[in-house]
Amino acid sequence: MILTTFFADDEIRLGIKTDQGILDVTKAGQHFNSTLDTRVDAVYALGLDAMDALNALVTQASESGDASLFINEDSITYAPVVPNPGKILCVGLNYSKHAAESGMAEPKYPVLFSKFNNTIAAPNEDVPLQDDWQAVDYEAELGVVIGKTARNVSEAEALDYVLGYCNMNDLSERDLQMLSGQWLLGKTLDKFLPLGPYVVTSDVIRDPQTLSIKGWLNGELRQNSNTSDMIFSVAQVIAYASKIMTLSPGDVISTGTPEGVVLGMDPKVWVKAGDEYTVEVEGLGKLTNKMIEA
Repeated sequence: MILTTFFADDEIRLGIKTDQGILDVTKAGQHFNSTLDTRVDAVYALGLDAMDALNALVTQASESGDASLFINEDSITYAPVVPNPGKILCVGLNYSKHAAESGMAEPKYPVLFSKFNNTIAAPNEDVPLQDDWQAVDYEAELGVVIGKTARNVSEAEALDYVLGYCNMNDLSERDLQMLSGQWLLGKTLDKFLPLGPYVVTSDVIRDPQTLSIKGWLNGELRQNSNTSDMIFSVAQVIAYASKIMTLSPGDVISTGTPEGVVLGMDPKVWVKAGDEYTVEVEGLGKLTNKMIEA
């Protein structure tokens, strides 16, 4: 299943990408008297437990022949595909070649840090940059959406707790990131975590360690790698985090970026207003955002 979100009637609605277009889950739920709470946050809070009801709506809508339940994807305005995650965890230095280009040793344990919901941005949404941010960088990443409560789970069972996967761009301001020896300032700027346009469910993406991951700056390929280069796999990251904290449905994890970021280049030509970055993880569509002056 391919989930998306879009703006309609002054709210964010959940959609499902189908051959007939984007199914408006709210409209379909009302039409077929579904008992599912179709609000986006409610569906993500149910996580994997919502999948049967969503599949039933897709089947009913497809068989009904009612075209009014579907929307042409070209006409929608995407919202952040997970608009209100309970937790945002990110993993630093999680690709071997990225650690090397950064001049840092590979970590012995996953390097976890957090972002906040102010960083969430939608596909095609502009990202404002202040004049005094002189070291803005892009980071194409595979995002993971948790589908059920995970606490002390094993690596072997960790992927059973995943709802799905999405593109993410873990934008960073490197001067602020390195200012205090703690990364928070450079990572939590407004709109510095675009994500989407889809969450592709884990029954479709069965192995997250075999996906190509690419990023283009103004159409120039900058990042071109594969999730097989991760130091810690998605399963290892989930298992590790779940031993420290409870992961809940709707939480998101951004699993690190491969080589090709500006930080690893010489000379370093940082991202500026007017630049555009596109992230494409295999099977997850494309995520594009433009930087603008704040």
